[in-house]
Amino acid sequence: MRKEIKVWYDKEGDYLEVIFEKKSGYFKETENDSVMEKVDEAGNIIGFSILKVSDLKGREPISVSLKSEAA
Repeated sequence: MRKEIKVWYDKEGDYLEVIFEKKSGYFKETENDSVMEKVDEAGNIIGFSILKVSDLKGREPISVSLKSEAA
């Protein structure tokens, strides 16, 4: 089975988005203010976003665990 992952960067908005599955869902906060996870209605992770990507240059790498709520 072939799976498409969508990666989108908006230079003007300094915003990176990675979507694993094209389905409806919503973004929610993570332990890092720059990273949001996108989940579907069942709590499965379907993507993530990073705000102010250029601010990360020269800083320590960020590490965030995205955890699905669905079993």
